[in-house]
Amino acid sequence: MANFTTEQTHQLIADALLRSNTSEANANSVATALVGAELAGQSGHGLRRVESYAAQAASGKVDGHAVPIADQTAPSALAVDAAHGFAYPAMDLIHGKLPEMAKQNGIAMAGVRRSHHCGVAGLIVEKFADQGLVAMMFANTPAAMAPWGGKKALFGTNPIAFAAPQADGEPVVVDVSLSKVARGKIMAANQKGEPIPEGWALGPDGENTTDPKVGLQGTMVPMGDAKGTALALMVELMAAGLTGANTADNASSFFEAEGEAPGVGQSIIAIDPTKFGGAGALAHMGELIGKIDGEPGARVPGQRRHEIRENLTKNGIEIDDDLLSVIQSIGS
Repeated sequence: MANFTTEQTHQLIADALLRSNTSEANANSVATALVGAELAGQSGHGLRRVESYAAQAASGKVDGHAVPIADQTAPSALAVDAAHGFAYPAMDLIHGKLPEMAKQNGIAMAGVRRSHHCGVAGLIVEKFADQGLVAMMFANTPAAMAPWGGKKALFGTNPIAFAAPQADGEPVVVDVSLSKVARGKIMAANQKGEPIPEGWALGPDGENTTDPKVGLQGTMVPMGDAKGTALALMVELMAAGLTGANTADNASSFFEAEGEAPGVGQSIIAIDPTKFGGAGALAHMGELIGKIDGEPGARVPGQRRHEIRENLTKNGIEIDDDLLSVIQSIGS
């Protein structure tokens, strides 16, 4: 087991992508996002994505040199073409434009098409909360869940994220996948050769499985049964229907190196709370947050993420030897 600083981890990731037909700007954007995932305790969206990302860039499934384009189609509307590149440069572009649009208009939305895996959605909305904005995000992913009562996968695990600033303290961050667990956790278990708990995934035969490889070939179990698939439909319409991106059943795998680009979509809504609740908006929201924080045994969503980030930033990120060897060997 090796211990890397955040800077060393960033360089490890960026170097692997640079060796895999990716521009320096895009490699650094991806590396920043994957380090952020590790610091959030979401390793399934962190270092364990490097191998598949690099393979897709090397094969051309992801355009490692793509430059996203933003078209402001209305005062509060931003249409973004990720150009079949990594999603993170498109997110960087949105972070540079949407906050000011929201502050000017009260609310603004960015819709992204021809995109890719966007990682930890909570980190993306948290950046808006750091600027005093409330933010929501919807992202569709390749088909992994069947409609309730059906057998064919038509929906992705489709994360929803929300962040709200606090007058004092770290933002509240809600980040949920609409499957019972994120697909990245099954991918990580498969890479480690470890079983998964029963109830996470179904095999191609529709039966429960504890084998991650079988689970990746089958479908995910939705969170909240029928309610989870209803929300997944909502995300498909918000992230793909509104943006013209591929729906889940038309999107190729985020993991496989060959094939067409996934072409998925994301929608991000940013809101200036002062335009609705006045100068006291943050204090008013903070009243409820304070009650949760003061309840014995309760935890404000996002709080654990901040604790993990502080610890790993101070003490370093541990990388197991097998994973480190894989990343270091990419492109060499």
